[in-house]
Amino acid sequence: MNGTMKAAVMSAPFEIDIVEMPLPELRDDEVLVKVMAVGVCGSDIHYYEHGRIGRFVVEKPIILGHECAGIVEAVGAAVTKFKPGDRVAVEPGVTCGRCPACKEGRYNLCPDVQFLATPPVDGAFVQYIAHREDFLFAIPDRLSYEEAALNEPFSVGIHAAKRAGVKPGQTVAIMGMGPVGLMAVVAAKAFGAKQIVVADLEPIRLEAALRLGATHAVNIRDADPVQAVREATGGIGADVAFETAGNPKALQSALYAVRRGGKLAIVGLPPQDEIPLNIPWIADNELDIFGVFRYANTYPQGISFLSSDIADVRSLITDRYPLEQTKEAMERARTNKSGSLKVVVYPNGLL
Repeated sequence: MNGTMKAAVMSAPFEIDIVEMPLPELRDDEVLVKVMAVGVCGSDIHYYEHGRIGRFVVEKPIILGHECAGIVEAVGAAVTKFKPGDRVAVEPGVTCGRCPACKEGRYNLCPDVQFLATPPVDGAFVQYIAHREDFLFAIPDRLSYEEAALNEPFSVGIHAAKRAGVKPGQTVAIMGMGPVGLMAVVAAKAFGAKQIVVADLEPIRLEAALRLGATHAVNIRDADPVQAVREATGGIGADVAFETAGNPKALQSALYAVRRGGKLAIVGLPPQDEIPLNIPWIADNELDIFGVFRYANTYPQGISFLSSDIADVRSLITDRYPLEQTKEAMERARTNKSGSLKVVVYPNGLL
């Protein structure tokens, strides 16, 4: 297809401009997706503020945004799964399919992954993207584009639940109720957790967690989350704990909230490389600790869960902006943590 489209391009930290650019050219195995909704992620904010996350550095203008869904506009010559007009969720990490990690089914560890909005790969704050067919997933009519975009952070929670082996009837503690933590509540509920104890310092997030299925919510300004987990479990501790805040104190709280023989999933990425942990405690209690990096093989299951009305995830969307106001959307997500849960950008107009 010929023509141009609008894109929100970050030229430097705190600088986003709306520019006209050519429509992407399709390879034979790619689909042109008209992007209908894009969630603003914490990683987008980090790049917007600092221009880097760890080893990933913004060295040239970049389009941010990776939590997205849309409509198939056109298909490449070899595409067989989709046709124009299909509604799709976009899994943002396109992997090689040939390396040992991909062949093992752990393609989230592919060293050659091309992940939307991870430098130098452009993302989805744009009207159209070209994406490989096998990383697109059909969504039913009953699932909104916003909900389908939330399948991306939801997939992190699903992957964490799988890694830590969450089972029906268990108690799960989750430290940090940002969007990933909130979607991890839904994942724990989907996997059958009987009790879900959450902790954060923002009342709006704790209230949202309770709406989504948490059974206990602890404001860390007022109470000790470890003590709250112990009280909820008769002094035993949680079967599984997730740390989703990327905060050293939250990680230590998650560690101490786990019962003997329990499991800890580390989801959040802290700003520093090294955090003190009580190694004798880990060994004496024979704890299993799992690192969680993005997700793999989660999108179909996530779409199925979200389509089942397991939780009202649409209630998480507190702020909506057109593409022309992407900078305002980023500022809203960056500065309004006490009032905003999920900020969504609509590249082709508000829905």
